[in-house]
Amino acid sequence: MVGGGRDAFIGAVHRMAAQLDHQAVFVAGALSSTPEKSLDSGRILGLADDRNYPTWQAMLDTERARANGDRIDFVSIVTPNDSHFGIAHAFAEAGFNVVLDKPMVHSSEQAHALIRTVERTGVVFGVTYNYSGYPMVKQARHLVAAGDLGDIRKVVVEYNQGWLATNLETSGQKQAAWRTDPARSGLGGAVGDIGSHAEQLACYVTGLTIESVCADLTSFSPGRRLDDDANILLRFSNGARGVMIASQIEIGHENDLRIRVYGSLGSLEWRQEDPNTLMVRSLSGPETVFRRGNAGLCAEAAAATRLPAGHPEAFIEAFANVYRGVFAAIRGEASALDFPTVWDGARGVAFIEAAVRSGAGDDRWTTVEATFGAGR
Repeated sequence: MVGGGRDAFIGAVHRMAAQLDHQAVFVAGALSSTPEKSLDSGRILGLADDRNYPTWQAMLDTERARANGDRIDFVSIVTPNDSHFGIAHAFAEAGFNVVLDKPMVHSSEQAHALIRTVERTGVVFGVTYNYSGYPMVKQARHLVAAGDLGDIRKVVVEYNQGWLATNLETSGQKQAAWRTDPARSGLGGAVGDIGSHAEQLACYVTGLTIESVCADLTSFSPGRRLDDDANILLRFSNGARGVMIASQIEIGHENDLRIRVYGSLGSLEWRQEDPNTLMVRSLSGPETVFRRGNAGLCAEAAAATRLPAGHPEAFIEAFANVYRGVFAAIRGEASALDFPTVWDGARGVAFIEAAVRSGAGDDRWTTVEATFGAGR
């Protein structure tokens, strides 16, 4: 692991998720931005001294020199966005499999460089859009692909948060500080941080891509340099229309990600804060409630389920499903569990760029420039 030291929320999530199914062991790390903090975190988290590294460069050089079968099988990169590209590119170039947090990188130029490296080296490259790991999201994707909703006409996707309703970044809160800093976070504020999740969820469930956007991006908090509220009209590849809300100033909301998909024959609705339920409504039949762990689910949803019905299963397990898909790919095995790849990450970067361009241009319709070659 690179980043994700002892006090980092997302680093702990990744470690729990990767090890949940006893398919991986945490053996090496460069866990902080300073050598002293890195070594201290590694000691506390139980790394052996010879694989507790002061910097990611030292980890890369030393692990690359270890014999095949003894070096790390993959690296999880859970640093702030500004360092994603350099670290991921270096490890992928050296032939290491990579799992990278989202949004993947700062620019499409960087995304294309990663794609070229992945295509040349053949490494497995996963991006942790973890919401696609939920069983009911996989069931929703299955229903759309099977034609149960008919032709998709409209998609409404929202990610509602309220944690940045005030100038939290001025209080010393580290997460707020880097996420509102364009040098570290990238072009987008809310549209990059959580809008990227909303874009991936919409495209994953529908199997469609977003071709153009008309974005209204606002920074409500005085002095904030990046948007904290995004309202975006969407046009999809099949002609469907959509609406996206990605906001971090909606007081009272925590991690309220939700999606509604409307087709010519029916609709579906899923909400992350009630993740074990999927609502499906039909033009010609009764409302259907799908519940995680029950009979009648598709193979992908069943494979993503660990606990019997009635026992809540959620965030960590969804993350773990992404990792399980990555592990199967590393072993060269077929799996019912897919995972977001470098091409999905690149598409997300192109979406953020288009939304920011649109938001800066009097809300004009802007094309999502997303041509990535053979991978997608």
